[in-house]
Amino acid sequence: MYVKPDIQTFQCKDDGKIPNNGRFPIIVYKQVFTNTPSEIEPAFNRHGWTNSWVNGIFDYHHYHTNTHEVLGVRSGDAVVQIGGEQGERLEIQTGDVIVLPAGTGHKRLSQSPDFSVVGAYPNGQSPNLKKGDTGSRAQSLSEIKQVPAAETDPVFGERGPLLDYWKDCKEDGCD
Repeated sequence: MYVKPDIQTFQCKDDGKIPNNGRFPIIVYKQVFTNTPSEIEPAFNRHGWTNSWVNGIFDYHHYHTNTHEVLGVRSGDAVVQIGGEQGERLEIQTGDVIVLPAGTGHKRLSQSPDFSVVGAYPNGQSPNLKKGDTGSRAQSLSEIKQVPAAETDPVFGERGPLLDYWKDCKEDGCD
């Protein structure tokens, strides 16, 4: 079904516009669905990450304060920026999965013509959409802190690596 992924983790700091998430790291599973990209959405849904959709990634910085988000590349490739203007640039391709903690900024910089992703949210949450408006910053920071750790890994379920990476990050950041 899926292969053992190369796992990358990193965190992005609050840049004054995009809050990002100080508790949970961003998780990137490289090439986990390379041979079976059609299994991305069923796997997410099976593991409780629902309210799924298939489309692209917005070409402007945005984030969600009320839920985490998982993005699985169903076809093509793209360059995305994670964390705001000074954030990480990631090259993603078919079969890659990115788990974005609540508050993590993301933007598509470029893409191949066939690029599409599956997006989903833990427990079928409906995400809000924030663009870094400083007028609602205090409320955004408060909302992000209220989002609990995910109960399951969107790819591997109840015993997935995400749970290990996030288990020590529940209060004030990772140990």
